[in-house]
Amino acid sequence: MYAIVATGGKQYRVKEGETLRVEKLFADAGESVELDKVLLVGEGDDVKVGAPYLDGAKVTATVTENGRGDKVKIVKFRRRKHSRRQAGHRQSYTEIQITAISA
Repeated sequence: MYAIVATGGKQYRVKEGETLRVEKLFADAGESVELDKVLLVGEGDDVKVGAPYLDGAKVTATVTENGRGDKVKIVKFRRRKHSRRQAGHRQSYTEIQITAISA
């Protein structure tokens, strides 16, 4: 069984036992979280599609880690103008493991 869930402004296709990184959730490692914005649940030919979300469907996951990604350098440069700006960015993430999908 698989599901498509929306969290952090993105959509993810998930299966039970799968581990993935999503945008930061406010939960500590070891805690259980419920993702209730389920767009689709399917298994073989049996597919349920929400409009936009399925009523009563939820995906349960366990937080395995909170962290920050690699640094991304941002450089804005204008030639012949003596103008240059530099900045860096590290995106926070939460790594979760899917434990159950209920439709």
